[in-house]
Amino acid sequence: MGVLFDEKSKTFHLRAKGVSYIFNILDGGHLAHLYYGKSITEDFPDLFRPSNRAAFNAPSFENYSFSLDLIMREYPTYGGGDLRSPAFAAEKDGVNFCDLRYMEHKIYQGKRKLEGLPCLYAKDSDVDTLELTLFDDLLNLKVVLSYCVFKNYPVISRSVKVINEGESVILKNVMSASVGFDHMDFRLMQLHGSWARERFVEISPLKHGLLSIDSRRGASSHALNPFMALASPDCGENCGEVYAFSFIYSGNFSMQVEVDEYDTTRVNVGINPFNFSWKLDKGGVFQSPEVVFCYSDEGFGNMSRTFHDLYNNHLIRGKYKKSPRPVLLNSWEAVYFNFNEERLYSLAKSAAEIGAEIFVLDDGWFGERNDDRTSLGDWYVNTQKIRGGLNPLISKINALGLKFGIWVEPEMVSPKSRLYEEHPDWCLHIEGRNRTTARSQLILDFSREDVCEYIYNTIRKLLSEHNIEYVKWDMNRNFSEIGSVKYAQGEVPHRYILGLYGVLERLVSEFPNVLFESCSGGGGRFDAGMLYYMPQTWTSDNTDAISRLKIHYGTSMVYPPSSMGSHFSACPNHQTGRVTPVKTRFNVAITGNFGLEFDPANLKEDEKEVLKAGIKKYKEIRHLLQYGDLYRLKNPFVDNAGAFMFVSKEKDEFFVSFTNILTEANSPLKRLKLSGLVPGYVYKNVDNHEIMSGSLLMNYGLKIPHFSGDFASYTWHFRKI
Repeated sequence: MGVLFDEKSKTFHLRAKGVSYIFNILDGGHLAHLYYGKSITEDFPDLFRPSNRAAFNAPSFENYSFSLDLIMREYPTYGGGDLRSPAFAAEKDGVNFCDLRYMEHKIYQGKRKLEGLPCLYAKDSDVDTLELTLFDDLLNLKVVLSYCVFKNYPVISRSVKVINEGESVILKNVMSASVGFDHMDFRLMQLHGSWARERFVEISPLKHGLLSIDSRRGASSHALNPFMALASPDCGENCGEVYAFSFIYSGNFSMQVEVDEYDTTRVNVGINPFNFSWKLDKGGVFQSPEVVFCYSDEGFGNMSRTFHDLYNNHLIRGKYKKSPRPVLLNSWEAVYFNFNEERLYSLAKSAAEIGAEIFVLDDGWFGERNDDRTSLGDWYVNTQKIRGGLNPLISKINALGLKFGIWVEPEMVSPKSRLYEEHPDWCLHIEGRNRTTARSQLILDFSREDVCEYIYNTIRKLLSEHNIEYVKWDMNRNFSEIGSVKYAQGEVPHRYILGLYGVLERLVSEFPNVLFESCSGGGGRFDAGMLYYMPQTWTSDNTDAISRLKIHYGTSMVYPPSSMGSHFSACPNHQTGRVTPVKTRFNVAITGNFGLEFDPANLKEDEKEVLKAGIKKYKEIRHLLQYGDLYRLKNPFVDNAGAFMFVSKEKDEFFVSFTNILTEANSPLKRLKLSGLVPGYVYKNVDNHEIMSGSLLMNYGLKIPHFSGDFASYTWHFRKI
């Protein structure tokens, strides 16, 4: 495990758990990528193959067969013969050309933080780091490639730091990583969607040319998630090879896959180069975000469990890193904007009666906010709706045994607000252009220090003066007129994200006992970057149980169940109009981070008792559901059902949730084969005391009951005896 280097062959061999990553330094100082995949036992295999193809961009007539365009480059730049998509570009005096060559390297134990950015962390003994410096002697520009090898995971993380020792340059493209494959025999998995349809799984074969999975929206976005995977054609949940890439960043990103005329595949991951430019003066430093490389030779399921463990142990921080996440009731779908303190107290009382632990006051509590057209930025209590302010209400809710939480949207400002009247220049805007007021709101310019300081002090004051133990941090629109009074346009989106990260770091550090949940119109900024500051994210505004089968399936490809906010809501569902049974809504909701989003007083008494009993049961097993190993047993994108299984790390307990979608008349008998158990263990069903071995459960399976009516659901809970 770790990083090996052979001076004679100039070869680097990075070894993580079960995986090898190999590249070398060519004569002349360019880096050639050689291998990435299942672990190789030889320390320094001879893998470099000179091309036997004619090179139309050969550097010299004498060596006609060699060209940078014909090798897998470790960190490619444009020019010098390589005509494929570059990972790095720097412009000076109107010329875009950079020739990066090996200068030096160092290998050390441990992992450094990235200045101003979220990143993985670990004990020094768990990670070895290679820092390799490339240099352009004409520009006097250093580019430091960082490789962090995680010894206990099939994971290597990468980032890039640019140091300018010459005159000013304009950075046009700084990808965090690049990697090549000498074939195109892959299927590409991506997570696409929209509002209320986030992170749907799409798998397609590679084709020649360039494919970019990206966002230019200022956020990682509903449309495409900063994740992709290249999988072998035979890959499924439990078999096949996967090369997965997860970007720890919350803004504009690009994941490029390019296949050239010789079937060579190049992957570039980093900040989206579209409309990106960064002036780097002499002595200046630019740090790229971190990208995670994850390898699996046991299919998508093992890939996901690797990401889950990695992010739970080495990304998520704070009090709630491994603590049971509390059951909350969010007021939004129960009352929307229509409430006063009496209505809120009544709602909280109903929540406490069925077992909730936190009451969350959503939108409408501040300024003159009675609809979504006003008051964003005015983070003071609307005393016409909440007489006496928040503290008396919080005290009453605390007396019910509930903690109190609140919704904010600090990155936004309403044109109709005190803040906008006082500071109309504080929003992102371009002088002389109309200001797009989608959702009757504008985006505050978080690239500005004064704006960040104001927001930090405002939210700090709110949390300091009230006993608030949960914050839902929302962000409900994407960028349009990208302009700032201080910075050039190309710098604004990234500086915005850096400003946001800076505010979040200060707040979560100062209020370590507050549980922060990220939200962006539902799941529009569900990414690893936000998880570094907030251990959970609102997965989607769509609370419909059947819709959530697909949303949870796709989200769980990368993100752990403990991070996936998932609420039981009213029927007919407010997004789809669908009517589903109480048990089904509950059984699906507990496959994420469980909460409530309705008024329990509207339930029938028998339904209320079912839900109350379910919540009691959930509290007994939530550590298993939030931090156990997840196995996806049924794929709702292709099957008429969705099924999720949660297995304890010790393999001595498991829980299965199965949801049938449409009922078939006179349907055949069906079985559900389980995964992840110890064949020789004997397990007992907690509910009916049925005894079955691990081998029987995995090879024969559980008998799926006959369902009457659509959208029925069933669960099993077993413990080892």
